[in-house]
Amino acid sequence: MLAQLAQSPALLAQGSALLAQDPTLEDFGRDPWWLILIKVVFAFIFGAAGTVLGVWFERRVVARMAVRPGLNQTGPFGLLQTLADGIKGMLKEDVLPRASDKVVFFFAPTIPAIFALTALSVIPFGPVVSIFGHQTPLQVTDVPVAVLVILACSSVGVYGIVLGGWASGSTYPLLGGLRSSAQVISYEVAMGLSIVAVFMVSGTMSTSQIVAAQAGGQPLSIFGWSPSWAYWPGWYALLLLPSFVIFVIAAFGETNRAPFDLPEAESELVAGYMTEYSSIKFLLYMLSEYVAMLGMSAATVTLFLGGWRAPWPISLWDGANSGWWPLLWFLIKVVLMLFLFVWVRATLPRLRYDQFMRFGWKVLLPVNLAWILLLAGGRVAFGGDLESGERWLIIGGMAVTILLIGLLWPARVPEKHRSVAEQVAARPAGSFPVPPIDLVVPPSPRARRVVAERAPANVLGPGGSGEPGSDTDGKEA
Repeated sequence: MLAQLAQSPALLAQGSALLAQDPTLEDFGRDPWWLILIKVVFAFIFGAAGTVLGVWFERRVVARMAVRPGLNQTGPFGLLQTLADGIKGMLKEDVLPRASDKVVFFFAPTIPAIFALTALSVIPFGPVVSIFGHQTPLQVTDVPVAVLVILACSSVGVYGIVLGGWASGSTYPLLGGLRSSAQVISYEVAMGLSIVAVFMVSGTMSTSQIVAAQAGGQPLSIFGWSPSWAYWPGWYALLLLPSFVIFVIAAFGETNRAPFDLPEAESELVAGYMTEYSSIKFLLYMLSEYVAMLGMSAATVTLFLGGWRAPWPISLWDGANSGWWPLLWFLIKVVLMLFLFVWVRATLPRLRYDQFMRFGWKVLLPVNLAWILLLAGGRVAFGGDLESGERWLIIGGMAVTILLIGLLWPARVPEKHRSVAEQVAARPAGSFPVPPIDLVVPPSPRARRVVAERAPANVLGPGGSGEPGSDTDGKEA
Protein backbone atom coordinates (compact mmCIF):
# COMPACT_ATOMS: atom_id res chain seq x y z
CA MET A 1 0.00 0.00 0.00
CA LEU A 2 2.81 2.40 0.89
CA ALA A 3 4.62 1.50 -2.33
CA GLN A 4 1.49 2.29 -4.37
CA LEU A 5 1.09 5.61 -2.58
CA ALA A 6 4.73 6.48 -3.28
CA GLN A 7 4.35 5.73 -6.99
CA SER A 8 1.19 7.80 -7.52
CA PRO A 9 1.00 11.43 -6.30
CA ALA A 10 -2.79 11.35 -6.51
CA LEU A 11 -2.99 8.25 -4.34
CA LEU A 12 -0.43 9.78 -2.01
CA ALA A 13 -2.56 12.89 -1.55
CA GLN A 14 -5.69 10.80 -1.07
CA GLY A 15 -3.95 8.54 1.45
CA SER A 16 -2.64 11.54 3.38
CA ALA A 17 -6.16 12.96 3.57
CA LEU A 18 -7.51 9.66 4.86
CA LEU A 19 -4.76 9.37 7.44
CA ALA A 20 -5.31 12.95 8.55
CA GLN A 21 -8.95 12.36 9.45
CA ASP A 22 -8.17 10.72 12.79
CA PRO A 23 -6.03 12.99 14.99
CA THR A 24 -3.22 11.61 17.10
CA LEU A 25 -1.70 12.90 20.31
CA GLU A 26 1.15 14.41 18.29
CA ASP A 27 -1.32 16.71 16.50
CA PHE A 28 -2.05 18.64 19.72
CA GLY A 29 0.09 21.43 21.13
CA ARG A 30 1.25 22.72 17.74
CA ASP A 31 -1.46 25.26 17.02
CA PRO A 32 -0.80 29.02 17.13
CA TRP A 33 -2.19 30.94 20.09
CA TRP A 34 -5.03 32.52 18.16
CA LEU A 35 -6.24 29.11 16.92
CA ILE A 36 -6.16 27.74 20.48
CA LEU A 37 -8.17 30.77 21.59
CA ILE A 38 -10.76 30.11 18.87
CA LYS A 39 -11.22 26.51 19.98
CA VAL A 40 -11.48 27.51 23.66
CA VAL A 41 -14.13 30.11 22.82
CA PHE A 42 -15.98 27.55 20.71
CA ALA A 43 -16.06 25.06 23.60
CA PHE A 44 -17.28 27.80 25.97
CA ILE A 45 -20.00 28.91 23.54
CA PHE A 46 -21.01 25.27 23.04
CA GLY A 47 -21.47 24.86 26.79
CA ALA A 48 -23.23 28.19 27.36
CA ALA A 49 -25.50 27.97 24.31
CA GLY A 50 -26.18 24.32 25.03
CA THR A 51 -27.36 25.28 28.51
CA VAL A 52 -29.80 27.92 27.24
CA LEU A 53 -31.11 25.67 24.49
CA GLY A 54 -31.16 22.68 26.88
CA VAL A 55 -33.55 24.45 29.25
CA TRP A 56 -35.79 25.38 26.32
CA PHE A 57 -35.54 21.85 24.90
CA GLU A 58 -36.47 20.25 28.21
CA ARG A 59 -39.49 22.48 28.78
CA ARG A 60 -40.75 21.90 25.24
CA VAL A 61 -40.29 18.12 25.37
CA VAL A 62 -41.88 17.77 28.81
CA ALA A 63 -44.78 19.91 27.61
CA ARG A 64 -45.36 17.68 24.60
CA MET A 65 -45.23 14.59 26.82
CA ALA A 66 -47.79 16.21 29.12
CA VAL A 67 -49.98 17.15 26.12
CA ARG A 68 -49.74 20.91 26.61
CA PRO A 69 -48.29 23.71 24.45
CA GLY A 70 -45.22 24.65 26.48
CA LEU A 71 -43.08 27.66 25.58
CA ASN A 72 -44.59 29.44 22.60
CA GLN A 73 -44.89 33.15 23.44
CA THR A 74 -41.48 34.80 23.92
CA GLY A 75 -39.70 34.66 20.58
CA PRO A 76 -40.19 32.07 17.83
CA PHE A 77 -41.22 28.76 19.43
CA GLY A 78 -40.47 30.35 22.82
CA LEU A 79 -36.70 30.38 22.20
CA LEU A 80 -36.21 33.70 24.04
CA GLN A 81 -38.05 32.59 27.18
CA THR A 82 -34.93 31.11 28.78
CA LEU A 83 -32.98 34.29 28.07
CA ALA A 84 -35.77 36.38 29.59
CA ASP A 85 -35.83 34.15 32.68
CA GLY A 86 -32.08 34.54 33.04
CA ILE A 87 -32.26 38.33 32.88
CA LYS A 88 -35.13 38.36 35.36
CA GLY A 89 -33.18 36.10 37.73
CA MET A 90 -30.08 38.31 37.63
CA LEU A 91 -32.18 41.38 38.49
CA LYS A 92 -33.62 39.78 41.61
CA GLU A 93 -32.32 40.64 45.08
CA ASP A 94 -29.13 38.84 46.06
CA VAL A 95 -29.80 37.62 49.61
CA LEU A 96 -26.85 36.83 51.88
CA PRO A 97 -27.85 34.84 54.99
CA ARG A 98 -26.56 36.22 58.26
CA ALA A 99 -25.26 32.86 59.49
CA SER A 100 -23.44 32.00 56.25
CA ASP A 101 -19.72 31.94 55.55
CA LYS A 102 -19.54 34.97 53.28
CA VAL A 103 -16.49 34.03 51.17
CA VAL A 104 -17.35 30.35 50.63
CA PHE A 105 -21.03 31.19 50.08
CA PHE A 106 -20.02 33.63 47.32
CA PHE A 107 -17.55 31.41 45.42
CA ALA A 108 -19.21 27.99 45.85
CA PRO A 109 -21.61 28.32 42.86
CA THR A 110 -18.72 29.05 40.49
CA ILE A 111 -16.91 25.76 41.19
CA PRO A 112 -19.32 23.30 39.48
CA ALA A 113 -19.86 25.68 36.55
CA ILE A 114 -16.11 26.08 35.92
CA PHE A 115 -15.31 22.38 36.10
CA ALA A 116 -18.34 21.41 34.01
CA LEU A 117 -17.06 23.69 31.23
CA THR A 118 -13.48 22.43 31.71
CA ALA A 119 -14.55 18.87 30.93
CA LEU A 120 -15.52 19.98 27.40
CA SER A 121 -11.87 20.77 26.60
CA VAL A 122 -10.99 17.09 26.03
CA ILE A 123 -14.13 16.21 24.05
CA PRO A 124 -13.43 15.60 20.33
CA PHE A 125 -16.02 17.48 18.27
CA GLY A 126 -14.67 16.28 14.93
CA PRO A 127 -11.62 15.10 12.97
CA VAL A 128 -8.75 17.16 11.62
CA VAL A 129 -10.17 20.15 9.74
CA SER A 130 -8.79 23.23 8.05
CA ILE A 131 -9.29 26.51 9.95
CA PHE A 132 -7.88 29.54 8.09
CA GLY A 133 -5.41 27.30 6.28
CA HIS A 134 -4.21 25.45 9.39
CA GLN A 135 -4.84 21.71 9.77
CA THR A 136 -5.98 21.17 13.35
CA PRO A 137 -8.12 18.67 15.27
CA LEU A 138 -11.60 19.90 16.16
CA GLN A 139 -10.75 19.50 19.85
CA VAL A 140 -9.22 21.90 22.37
CA THR A 141 -6.63 19.44 23.66
CA ASP A 142 -6.02 15.78 24.34
CA VAL A 143 -3.80 13.90 26.78
CA PRO A 144 -3.09 10.19 27.28
CA VAL A 145 -5.46 10.19 30.30
CA ALA A 146 -8.18 12.47 28.92
CA VAL A 147 -11.01 10.26 30.22
CA LEU A 148 -9.65 10.68 33.75
CA VAL A 149 -9.86 14.44 33.23
CA ILE A 150 -13.61 14.09 32.59
CA LEU A 151 -14.04 11.96 35.71
CA ALA A 152 -11.99 14.40 37.77
CA CYS A 153 -14.06 17.39 36.62
CA SER A 154 -17.31 15.63 37.47
CA SER A 155 -15.95 14.67 40.90
CA VAL A 156 -14.47 18.04 41.81
CA GLY A 157 -17.64 19.80 40.71
CA VAL A 158 -19.47 18.33 43.70
CA TYR A 159 -17.27 20.42 45.99
CA GLY A 160 -19.28 23.46 44.93
CA ILE A 161 -22.48 21.75 46.05
CA VAL A 162 -21.02 20.53 49.35
CA LEU A 163 -19.41 23.87 50.17
CA GLY A 164 -22.53 25.78 49.16
CA GLY A 165 -24.68 23.64 51.45
CA TRP A 166 -22.23 23.98 54.35
CA ALA A 167 -21.65 27.71 53.93
CA SER A 168 -25.38 28.51 53.90
CA GLY A 169 -25.63 28.00 57.66
CA SER A 170 -28.97 26.23 57.32
CA THR A 171 -30.20 22.69 57.84
CA TYR A 172 -31.74 21.87 54.48
CA PRO A 173 -28.72 23.02 52.41
CA LEU A 174 -26.40 21.04 54.67
CA LEU A 175 -28.46 17.88 54.19
CA GLY A 176 -28.47 18.44 50.43
CA GLY A 177 -24.69 18.85 50.41
CA LEU A 178 -24.19 15.66 52.39
CA ARG A 179 -26.51 13.77 50.09
CA SER A 180 -24.62 15.03 47.05
CA SER A 181 -21.26 13.94 48.44
CA ALA A 182 -22.57 10.44 49.24
CA GLN A 183 -24.24 10.27 45.84
CA VAL A 184 -21.07 11.14 43.93
CA ILE A 185 -18.96 8.69 45.94
CA SER A 186 -21.46 5.89 45.31
CA TYR A 187 -21.96 6.38 41.59
CA GLU A 188 -18.42 7.48 40.75
CA VAL A 189 -17.27 3.93 41.52
CA ALA A 190 -19.80 2.44 39.12
CA MET A 191 -18.94 4.98 36.43
CA GLY A 192 -15.22 4.35 36.74
CA LEU A 193 -15.64 0.59 36.52
CA SER A 194 -17.86 0.91 33.45
CA ILE A 195 -15.09 2.83 31.65
CA VAL A 196 -12.55 0.12 32.50
CA ALA A 197 -14.14 -2.08 29.83
CA VAL A 198 -13.58 0.69 27.26
CA PHE A 199 -9.92 0.93 28.27
CA MET A 200 -9.48 -2.83 27.97
CA VAL A 201 -10.94 -3.01 24.46
CA SER A 202 -9.53 0.22 23.00
CA GLY A 203 -6.17 0.05 24.77
CA THR A 204 -6.06 3.79 25.46
CA MET A 205 -7.47 6.52 27.71
CA SER A 206 -7.23 9.27 25.09
CA THR A 207 -10.63 10.46 23.93
CA SER A 208 -9.51 11.01 20.33
CA GLN A 209 -7.99 7.53 20.17
CA ILE A 210 -11.11 5.95 21.67
CA VAL A 211 -13.14 7.54 18.89
CA ALA A 212 -10.60 6.26 16.35
CA ALA A 213 -10.91 2.75 17.82
CA GLN A 214 -14.66 2.77 17.14
CA ALA A 215 -14.26 3.00 13.37
CA GLY A 216 -16.62 0.62 11.60
CA GLY A 217 -15.59 -2.47 9.69
CA GLN A 218 -13.18 -3.79 12.32
CA PRO A 219 -13.24 -7.42 13.50
CA LEU A 220 -15.19 -8.24 16.63
CA SER A 221 -12.35 -8.73 19.13
CA ILE A 222 -14.02 -8.30 22.51
CA PHE A 223 -12.46 -11.55 23.77
CA GLY A 224 -9.38 -11.43 21.57
CA TRP A 225 -10.98 -13.79 19.04
CA SER A 226 -11.53 -12.22 15.61
CA PRO A 227 -13.27 -14.50 13.11
CA SER A 228 -13.28 -13.32 9.54
CA TRP A 229 -17.08 -13.09 9.42
CA ALA A 230 -17.59 -11.14 12.67
CA TYR A 231 -17.65 -7.43 11.83
CA TRP A 232 -19.38 -4.83 13.98
CA PRO A 233 -20.47 -1.21 13.39
CA GLY A 234 -17.80 0.07 15.78
CA TRP A 235 -19.82 1.52 18.65
CA TYR A 236 -18.87 0.32 22.11
CA ALA A 237 -22.52 0.74 23.12
CA LEU A 238 -23.19 -2.44 21.12
CA LEU A 239 -19.96 -4.23 21.95
CA LEU A 240 -19.97 -3.34 25.67
CA LEU A 241 -23.69 -3.06 26.33
CA PRO A 242 -23.55 -3.65 30.14
CA SER A 243 -20.89 -0.96 30.53
CA PHE A 244 -22.93 1.46 28.42
CA VAL A 245 -26.10 0.94 30.48
CA ILE A 246 -24.24 1.32 33.79
CA PHE A 247 -22.42 4.45 32.57
CA VAL A 248 -25.68 6.11 31.52
CA ILE A 249 -27.32 5.30 34.88
CA ALA A 250 -24.25 6.60 36.75
CA ALA A 251 -24.34 9.76 34.62
CA PHE A 252 -27.84 10.48 35.94
CA GLY A 253 -26.52 10.14 39.49
CA GLU A 254 -23.46 12.30 38.78
CA THR A 255 -25.51 15.16 37.34
CA ASN A 256 -28.21 15.07 40.07
CA ARG A 257 -30.90 14.53 37.50
CA ALA A 258 -34.28 12.90 38.12
CA PRO A 259 -34.93 10.29 39.36
CA PHE A 260 -31.66 10.84 41.25
CA ASP A 261 -32.15 14.53 42.12
CA LEU A 262 -32.10 13.79 45.85
CA PRO A 263 -29.69 16.63 46.86
CA GLU A 264 -32.36 19.15 45.78
CA ALA A 265 -35.52 17.18 46.50
CA GLU A 266 -38.27 19.79 46.80
CA SER A 267 -40.65 17.50 48.67
CA GLU A 268 -38.28 16.93 51.59
CA LEU A 269 -35.39 19.43 51.36
CA VAL A 270 -37.21 22.46 49.85
CA ALA A 271 -34.43 22.90 47.27
CA GLY A 272 -31.51 21.25 49.04
CA TYR A 273 -28.15 22.94 48.68
CA MET A 274 -29.72 25.83 46.70
CA THR A 275 -32.28 26.79 49.36
CA GLU A 276 -30.51 29.96 50.53
CA TYR A 277 -29.27 31.06 47.10
CA SER A 278 -30.89 33.66 44.88
CA SER A 279 -30.19 35.89 41.91
CA ILE A 280 -27.11 35.08 39.82
CA LYS A 281 -25.70 32.55 42.30
CA PHE A 282 -28.82 30.43 41.93
CA LEU A 283 -28.52 30.74 38.14
CA LEU A 284 -24.91 29.53 38.32
CA TYR A 285 -26.03 26.35 40.04
CA MET A 286 -28.67 25.81 37.38
CA LEU A 287 -26.09 26.56 34.68
CA SER A 288 -23.67 24.00 36.13
CA GLU A 289 -26.37 21.32 36.23
CA TYR A 290 -27.23 21.70 32.57
CA VAL A 291 -23.59 22.05 31.49
CA ALA A 292 -22.81 18.86 33.43
CA MET A 293 -25.70 17.15 31.67
CA LEU A 294 -24.34 18.38 28.33
CA GLY A 295 -20.82 17.26 29.22
CA MET A 296 -21.97 13.80 30.30
CA SER A 297 -23.94 13.47 27.06
CA ALA A 298 -20.84 14.41 25.07
CA ALA A 299 -18.72 11.97 27.10
CA THR A 300 -21.24 9.17 26.50
CA VAL A 301 -21.19 9.87 22.77
CA THR A 302 -17.39 9.87 22.75
CA LEU A 303 -16.91 6.69 24.76
CA PHE A 304 -19.76 4.51 23.55
CA LEU A 305 -21.53 5.98 20.50
CA GLY A 306 -18.65 6.42 18.07
CA GLY A 307 -17.96 10.07 18.83
CA TRP A 308 -18.13 12.26 15.75
CA ARG A 309 -18.30 9.31 13.35
CA ALA A 310 -21.38 9.02 11.17
CA PRO A 311 -23.81 6.20 12.01
CA TRP A 312 -24.73 3.52 9.55
CA PRO A 313 -25.94 3.83 6.77
CA ILE A 314 -24.65 7.42 6.51
CA SER A 315 -21.14 6.02 6.99
CA LEU A 316 -21.43 4.32 3.59
CA TRP A 317 -20.93 7.78 2.07
CA ASP A 318 -17.20 8.36 1.54
CA GLY A 319 -17.29 11.97 2.73
CA ALA A 320 -19.40 11.39 5.83
CA ASN A 321 -16.43 11.33 8.21
CA SER A 322 -14.37 14.10 6.65
CA GLY A 323 -14.53 17.89 6.73
CA TRP A 324 -17.14 19.56 8.92
CA TRP A 325 -19.84 16.91 8.52
CA PRO A 326 -18.72 14.96 11.62
CA LEU A 327 -19.59 17.99 13.78
CA LEU A 328 -23.21 17.59 12.67
CA TRP A 329 -23.29 13.87 13.55
CA PHE A 330 -21.76 14.66 16.95
CA LEU A 331 -24.38 17.31 17.71
CA ILE A 332 -27.22 14.99 16.67
CA LYS A 333 -25.97 12.26 19.02
CA VAL A 334 -25.62 14.74 21.89
CA VAL A 335 -29.18 15.98 21.34
CA LEU A 336 -30.46 12.39 21.43
CA MET A 337 -28.67 11.83 24.74
CA LEU A 338 -30.19 15.06 26.11
CA PHE A 339 -33.58 13.77 25.02
CA LEU A 340 -32.93 10.63 27.08
CA PHE A 341 -32.22 12.80 30.16
CA VAL A 342 -35.47 14.71 29.63
CA TRP A 343 -37.47 11.58 28.85
CA VAL A 344 -36.40 9.88 32.08
CA ARG A 345 -37.20 12.99 34.11
CA ALA A 346 -40.72 13.17 32.66
CA THR A 347 -41.32 9.45 33.19
CA LEU A 348 -39.83 8.11 36.41
CA PRO A 349 -40.62 9.35 39.93
CA ARG A 350 -37.91 10.30 42.39
CA LEU A 351 -36.36 7.40 44.29
CA ARG A 352 -36.15 7.21 48.05
CA TYR A 353 -32.68 7.76 49.42
CA ASP A 354 -32.32 4.21 50.72
CA GLN A 355 -33.44 2.81 47.35
CA PHE A 356 -30.98 5.06 45.58
CA MET A 357 -27.98 4.01 47.70
CA ARG A 358 -28.98 0.34 47.65
CA PHE A 359 -29.20 0.41 43.86
CA GLY A 360 -25.72 1.93 43.55
CA TRP A 361 -23.89 -0.37 45.97
CA LYS A 362 -25.87 -3.63 45.74
CA VAL A 363 -26.84 -3.68 42.06
CA LEU A 364 -24.58 -1.54 39.88
CA LEU A 365 -21.33 -2.35 41.67
CA PRO A 366 -21.68 -6.21 41.74
CA VAL A 367 -22.95 -6.31 38.14
CA ASN A 368 -20.07 -4.11 37.04
CA LEU A 369 -17.48 -6.24 38.81
CA ALA A 370 -18.94 -9.45 37.36
CA TRP A 371 -18.91 -7.96 33.86
CA ILE A 372 -15.29 -6.79 34.19
CA LEU A 373 -14.31 -10.24 35.48
CA LEU A 374 -16.08 -11.92 32.57
CA LEU A 375 -14.50 -9.55 30.04
CA ALA A 376 -10.98 -9.90 31.46
CA GLY A 377 -11.25 -13.69 31.74
CA GLY A 378 -12.55 -13.98 28.19
CA ARG A 379 -9.74 -11.87 26.79
CA VAL A 380 -7.16 -13.96 28.64
CA ALA A 381 -8.79 -17.23 27.58
CA PHE A 382 -9.22 -16.35 23.90
CA GLY A 383 -6.50 -13.78 23.38
CA GLY A 384 -3.53 -15.34 25.15
CA ASP A 385 -1.15 -18.01 23.86
CA LEU A 386 -2.86 -20.80 25.74
CA GLU A 387 -3.40 -24.41 24.93
CA SER A 388 -6.88 -25.72 24.31
CA GLY A 389 -7.11 -27.45 27.71
CA GLU A 390 -6.04 -24.34 29.63
CA ARG A 391 -8.49 -22.20 27.67
CA TRP A 392 -11.43 -24.45 28.45
CA LEU A 393 -10.32 -24.69 32.08
CA ILE A 394 -10.55 -20.90 32.40
CA ILE A 395 -13.95 -20.86 30.69
CA GLY A 396 -15.23 -23.60 32.97
CA GLY A 397 -13.96 -21.78 36.07
CA MET A 398 -15.75 -18.61 35.01
CA ALA A 399 -18.99 -20.53 34.41
CA VAL A 400 -18.77 -22.23 37.81
CA THR A 401 -18.07 -18.89 39.52
CA ILE A 402 -21.11 -17.26 37.90
CA LEU A 403 -23.27 -20.27 38.82
CA LEU A 404 -22.15 -20.18 42.46
CA ILE A 405 -22.83 -16.47 42.69
CA GLY A 406 -26.33 -17.03 41.35
CA LEU A 407 -27.01 -19.86 43.80
CA LEU A 408 -25.58 -18.10 46.85
CA TRP A 409 -27.19 -14.75 46.10
CA PRO A 410 -29.48 -14.00 49.06
CA ALA A 411 -33.14 -14.10 48.14
CA ARG A 412 -34.95 -10.97 49.24
CA VAL A 413 -38.64 -11.35 49.96
CA PRO A 414 -40.59 -8.28 48.86
CA GLU A 415 -41.90 -6.17 51.71
CA LYS A 416 -45.52 -6.53 50.63
CA HIS A 417 -45.35 -10.34 50.92
CA ARG A 418 -44.17 -10.28 54.55
CA SER A 419 -46.47 -10.41 57.50
CA VAL A 420 -46.53 -7.62 60.05
CA ALA A 421 -44.66 -9.75 62.59
CA GLU A 422 -41.93 -10.56 60.04
CA GLN A 423 -41.56 -6.88 59.16
CA VAL A 424 -41.19 -5.93 62.81
CA ALA A 425 -38.68 -8.74 63.44
CA ALA A 426 -36.62 -7.73 60.37
CA ARG A 427 -36.05 -4.20 61.63
CA PRO A 428 -32.58 -3.59 63.07
CA ALA A 429 -32.23 -2.94 66.77
CA GLY A 430 -32.49 0.71 67.72
CA SER A 431 -34.30 1.72 64.54
CA PHE A 432 -37.10 4.21 64.55
CA PRO A 433 -40.53 2.70 65.25
CA VAL A 434 -42.59 2.31 62.10
CA PRO A 435 -46.36 1.74 62.30
CA PRO A 436 -47.59 -1.56 60.84
CA ILE A 437 -49.13 -1.65 57.41
CA ASP A 438 -52.58 -2.75 58.66
CA LEU A 439 -52.81 0.07 61.21
CA VAL A 440 -56.18 1.86 61.13
CA VAL A 441 -55.80 5.46 62.24
CA PRO A 442 -58.88 6.70 64.15
CA PRO A 443 -60.37 10.06 63.19
CA SER A 444 -59.12 13.11 65.02
CA PRO A 445 -61.23 14.69 67.83
CA ARG A 446 -61.95 17.67 65.62
CA ALA A 447 -63.28 15.41 62.87
CA ARG A 448 -65.52 13.62 65.36
CA ARG A 449 -66.85 16.95 66.62
CA VAL A 450 -67.61 18.10 63.05
CA VAL A 451 -69.44 14.84 62.34
CA ALA A 452 -71.40 15.20 65.57
CA GLU A 453 -72.47 18.73 64.72
CA ARG A 454 -73.69 17.71 61.27
CA ALA A 455 -75.45 14.49 62.39
CA PRO A 456 -79.23 14.47 63.12
CA ALA A 457 -80.23 14.80 66.76
CA ASN A 458 -82.01 11.42 66.91
CA VAL A 459 -78.79 9.47 66.12
CA LEU A 460 -76.70 11.20 68.74
CA GLY A 461 -76.09 9.96 72.23
CA PRO A 462 -77.47 11.48 75.40
CA GLY A 463 -74.84 14.20 75.36
CA GLY A 464 -75.49 15.17 71.75
CA SER A 465 -72.04 14.20 70.38
CA GLY A 466 -72.62 10.58 69.49
CA GLU A 467 -70.81 9.39 72.60
CA PRO A 468 -72.72 8.33 75.75
CA GLY A 469 -72.15 10.59 78.70
CA SER A 470 -70.88 13.65 76.81
CA ASP A 471 -72.31 17.07 76.11
CA THR A 472 -72.68 18.83 72.77
CA ASP A 473 -69.08 20.01 72.76
CA GLY A 474 -67.76 16.54 73.03
CA LYS A 475 -66.73 17.06 76.67
CA GLU A 476 -67.56 14.56 79.33
CA ALA A 477 -70.70 15.37 81.33
